[in-house]
Amino acid sequence: MARGDSEDTWVQELKAHVAQHPIIVLNLEERELHGLKEIRVSGPVSIDCRHESVPLCGFLGSSQRACRCTPDQVARYQGKLSGPLLDRIDLHVEVPALPAEQLVGAPAGEASATVRERVERARARALARQGHPNQALQGQGMDDLVMLQDDALQFLQRAANRLGWSARSTHRTLRVARTIADLAGATHTGADHVAEAVQLRRGLHHTQH
Repeated sequence: MARGDSEDTWVQELKAHVAQHPIIVLNLEERELHGLKEIRVSGPVSIDCRHESVPLCGFLGSSQRACRCTPDQVARYQGKLSGPLLDRIDLHVEVPALPAEQLVGAPAGEASATVRERVERARARALARQGHPNQALQGQGMDDLVMLQDDALQFLQRAANRLGWSARSTHRTLRVARTIADLAGATHTGADHVAEAVQLRRGLHHTQH
């Protein structure tokens, strides 16, 4: 997709790309980021938005080096990602840089095969329960099949009000919470599952360190 194309042309090309490839890696200009709001897909799409959390100097939120950017520079940079676009991203995960002592000689993590088995079991639970993955839940189906416990519902309502979420953000968090419950083998979606889903929608850094 060439720079300088009209927005309509760029959006059409991106739609064609999404139809063939379920994963998009982005490092885009503001015009192109807003074009993502026009994309509609029937299946899951992973958007790795690498533009999102690294401001001009690259050290906002770092525990190792101080950010040299002014608050105005940070706000202007982060302003390229509009609220409606962020609403369409299910997981907002910060991946900070690790110091060398944590990288070198770190113990091995969980094996990929083990993780895959757990994910496949969770997906099978969702398909057995509702005939489609959790990402397709909507409307009355979401109300009936997420199966929120009372304390989980209260927790979600408090979080949504405190964070000023839109209906879209709240529904996306519900789908993620249901998936977390499935990964844990739980029949109902509890407050702990909702709390984890809320943490996975953490916003951008807005202050310097």
